[in-house]
Amino acid sequence: MKDVSETQAEPAAIDDPLEGVVKWFDPVKGFGFVVADAGGADILLHVNVLRNYGQSSVADGARVAVRVQQTERGAQAVEVLSVEAPSELPAAVVEFAGFDPEQLATAEFEPARVKWFDKAKGFGFANVFGCAEDVFLHIDVLRQSGLCDLQPGEALAMRVIVGDRGHLAAEVSSWDAVIDG
Repeated sequence: MKDVSETQAEPAAIDDPLEGVVKWFDPVKGFGFVVADAGGADILLHVNVLRNYGQSSVADGARVAVRVQQTERGAQAVEVLSVEAPSELPAAVVEFAGFDPEQLATAEFEPARVKWFDKAKGFGFANVFGCAEDVFLHIDVLRQSGLCDLQPGEALAMRVIVGDRGHLAAEVSSWDAVIDG
């Protein structure tokens, strides 16, 4: 009879943090891959690990820092430590609206929830807590914030401006990133 300790494999140790770039991430499939700066095989990034960081999606090309564990199926992220928006992005919608970037940067983040977002259409709406007005969310603003998609009911932090056509999200972040930062 075998000793139980002989049949159970020891879990692989969690590696030191790695930095890299999101190769692709599909929130519908629930996973994507990160390419480490140090090279090696792609690292699986599961949506549950990303949710523990406070986001349900991440933009392709975003820089990330993750803790990785080697499994039978390869390298897998077990913790997201940071997310930075992709470096090459189109100009944001708010830049076209003629708003002063320095003034936008001093605006407070406000807590909000996603009402709906359609990635294919490239926009959606959210509501700031305590306000009845819908806030327009454009996909370019999400990408500049390192996000690629949003789910109804998802908690956000937004810097909101009021333009000719109503309320507009100038910057979006996961709520957890703002309260922890």
